[in-house]
Amino acid sequence: MEKKRYERPTLRKMNTGLMNKFGTKTENEPLTHIESVAVKGLLKEYGSPLFVLSERQIRRNIRNASRIFNTRYPKVQFAWSYKTNYMDAVCRTFHQEGSWAEVVSGFEYDKALNNGVPGHQIIFNGPDKTDEQLVLAARNNSLIHIDHYDELYSLIRLSNEHKLNPKVAIRVNMDTGIYPKWDRFGFNFENGQAWNALTRIVSSERLELVGLHCHIGTFMLSPNAYATAARNLCELAWSVKERYGKMVHYLDLGGGFPSTNTLKGAYLPGTDTVPSLDQFADAITDVILGYGFRPEELPLLILETGRALIDDAGYLLGTVLATKRLSDGRRATILDFGINSLFTSFWYEHKVSPAQPLGQQTEETVLYGPLCMNIDVVRESIVMPLLEKGNQVVVHQVGAYNMTQWMQFITLRPAIVLIDEENKTHLIRKAETTEYINSQELLPTHLN
Repeated sequence: MEKKRYERPTLRKMNTGLMNKFGTKTENEPLTHIESVAVKGLLKEYGSPLFVLSERQIRRNIRNASRIFNTRYPKVQFAWSYKTNYMDAVCRTFHQEGSWAEVVSGFEYDKALNNGVPGHQIIFNGPDKTDEQLVLAARNNSLIHIDHYDELYSLIRLSNEHKLNPKVAIRVNMDTGIYPKWDRFGFNFENGQAWNALTRIVSSERLELVGLHCHIGTFMLSPNAYATAARNLCELAWSVKERYGKMVHYLDLGGGFPSTNTLKGAYLPGTDTVPSLDQFADAITDVILGYGFRPEELPLLILETGRALIDDAGYLLGTVLATKRLSDGRRATILDFGINSLFTSFWYEHKVSPAQPLGQQTEETVLYGPLCMNIDVVRESIVMPLLEKGNQVVVHQVGAYNMTQWMQFITLRPAIVLIDEENKTHLIRKAETTEYINSQELLPTHLN
């Protein structure tokens, strides 16, 4: 007969947590299926840990965002932010829904081309563009967003040397009332840098000014900040029209819209504090429509939304390795994934659900990853049922940044699975192997 597990009892002060009009907060409902596909079946087939993406949710999100903006403004174009999640299956899903590509490196630019995106539908952002990449982007008629004077001077020189006519915009940074200001990227609006850069572009022989761009921050919670940004871009566009008789073709308001994840230290959950996409759309479109442009002069509105369109389409599944008591009596649970896979656990209080029904008893616990690092903490404090070795869990809303910022550190990176609209599963990235990692290494002959 198998010996029953024994755990020494501990006495702890009862803490019921924060109260609201509905009682104490609980998040212990098990999540046994994702899009009608059994969690345990996924883990059995593809291994643990495992990232899972819902194609249905991705398409639902982009269609909803398009509807929200297109019902408020006549000319809207979304551009998928590759840095948010550049898995080819994800990018191609967005492109099928009409999104262009927004990239911030030569690596991402190549991925966009390989995904079949026409050059004129690629927006090339970022401060690090080599001469070769600038020439390639110009020849492909891509939209080059100039980040600094050195890049502007290089582009003027290259366009003369290669007889090119690059389509360019400038990135503008500004004070929108949000701090810290993102002023390390682009040209400043308040001190005249942006206007100076525009003057040099317009007076150059070959550069074609087609747009204005800003990206004021990340996980933005203030629609009013976007209204300020839109107003400043409209002012620059109007000044170009008045001074030089040229209309810019588009205003790119960047990204930064938040998901409903809960930020660390927040008093209320993200579902209660994050503004709706409708509020951001109202703030942006009301300014542009009311600025004074004639209907035929209205610029195309470009949005580089990433996180808000994919965070809730991603899940991370994993398994409990062990449980233990810390020196202060708190319960600790060790999982088979950590900050190497779940980078956003540094700033989110991710919702974590058990993948199977458990008992009614709950206890505050710390969720640790498997890494030999003290900072490998998935959740510093969460009230959960009493998990045991072999139990499985699901982390919600992990679709943004985790699959691009993950690290190959101590353990290998897991597989990624896509569940399509017919609830069929597709392996879109294999789990790493030691052979794959070692294939990039070279050994000096004297160590052979």
